[in-house]
Amino acid sequence: MTRICLGTKLKDSRTVTSLPLRYCWEDYSTREKKLILGAEKIYFPTIHYAPAFFAIGKKIFPTLQSYLLLGNKIAQLQAFRAANIPVPRTRIFPGRNRMEKIIDAFSFPFVAKIPVGASRGLGVFLIENEQDLRTYLNKVSVAYIQEYIRTDRDIRIVIIGNEPVLSYWKIGRGGTFKTNVAQGGEIDFDRVPEAAVELALLAAKRCSLDHAGFDVCMGPLGPVIFEANIHFGREGFKEAGVSYHHLLAKMADSARI
Repeated sequence: MTRICLGTKLKDSRTVTSLPLRYCWEDYSTREKKLILGAEKIYFPTIHYAPAFFAIGKKIFPTLQSYLLLGNKIAQLQAFRAANIPVPRTRIFPGRNRMEKIIDAFSFPFVAKIPVGASRGLGVFLIENEQDLRTYLNKVSVAYIQEYIRTDRDIRIVIIGNEPVLSYWKIGRGGTFKTNVAQGGEIDFDRVPEAAVELALLAAKRCSLDHAGFDVCMGPLGPVIFEANIHFGREGFKEAGVSYHHLLAKMADSARI
């Protein structure tokens, strides 16, 4: 039986057939539909098709959980908590009187995030006073508030399949609390703590996440996971001299994914 990839992520594979990603099922030809539905496994179906293919019993990569959790901070927070994965102190505030409730629960400064859709550091805010909080609350219907861990760095750990394929520090530059490489953070591969890698692997296993970039911070009591994303940046791969697409193809060809 064949294996199919929707899109170009496995273009370098010798054993997986790549088809164009068409966002409407009816845009696929009869031949393409037959190939997809007859495939042993479908790679990168995207959120547009992952639930449908999962529902009809197809094997998919990444997992359905990866698509449903990563991109929704609230959903993944609840999953990490249910799986007993350590995270920073975080609370969600829906409904009325959010400002009063937040100020009662957290002391300034703290971190506020856009809970759904934001990535690459664009939806993360350091809240230092009530005006900062008002500005943030005007952006969201549900507030996602997290304790501020004072550090100039955190760790990106990329898990593909069941393997940690890349780990590195993201170090913030002066003048910003953000460490995201997309926001100017620096990459350092030196001495990534094994405990951080082990935590990311544990979270991936317990939550069935097989294609994710985990952001881990070394807190006062050990590593904690800030969040994870299925659509992680490729800058770390470039710095390490690793081709993301070649790595994926090698893993697919050797049946590691």
